[in-house]
Amino acid sequence: MSLPELTDTTSPDRDELPGSRGEHFLQCALETSDRATRFYTDQVLDHLNPAMAEFVGRMEMAFISTADADGECDSTLRAGPAGFLRVIDSRTVAYPEYRGNGVMASLGNIMENPHVGMLMVDFADDLIGLHVNGRARIVPREEFETEDKKVERWVVVEVQEAYVHCRKHIPRMVPVDRVRNWGTDDVKSKGGDFFGVKADRMSNADS
Repeated sequence: MSLPELTDTTSPDRDELPGSRGEHFLQCALETSDRATRFYTDQVLDHLNPAMAEFVGRMEMAFISTADADGECDSTLRAGPAGFLRVIDSRTVAYPEYRGNGVMASLGNIMENPHVGMLMVDFADDLIGLHVNGRARIVPREEFETEDKKVERWVVVEVQEAYVHCRKHIPRMVPVDRVRNWGTDDVKSKGGDFFGVKADRMSNADS
């Protein structure tokens, strides 16, 4: 079936619930309101409870979603040893920014639009995920004590929503040891042209 066009017509009793106007509209239009309300009531918090805080503290990666002022989106991966994501308190999470390709796509979006979405997934043990949505700000490296010389600055997220991502479709993965070439600009070591974009452009320029 085709989706209806978004209108201003939604059930008034959904105005106080978490989530966007668009999701509330579709819940009414596609008759999933009861399921959605149960999820909001049972699973969505505006802070991290102790179990969520413990989960964040042991994660080794997080998927970060941002958008600029026009709504153009970007998603990226942030990774590090367990503890690289810091729970400052029940309403505040911070993650480090390391030296990268210099584009600053995510940070640039945050400068225009502070809303961020974080998804952390345990692929190895519990097979469960945690969504953390909130408002971000960029702070200097000195804001938090760290011995990690790779940290250039931090992103601090004020938690507005936190909720589970169910395990139904999460694959199990097994961590393996690997060599990491931190801080390198060597293209081969960092896989910078893995998809052959630069090579193709150089080939086209020579032809």
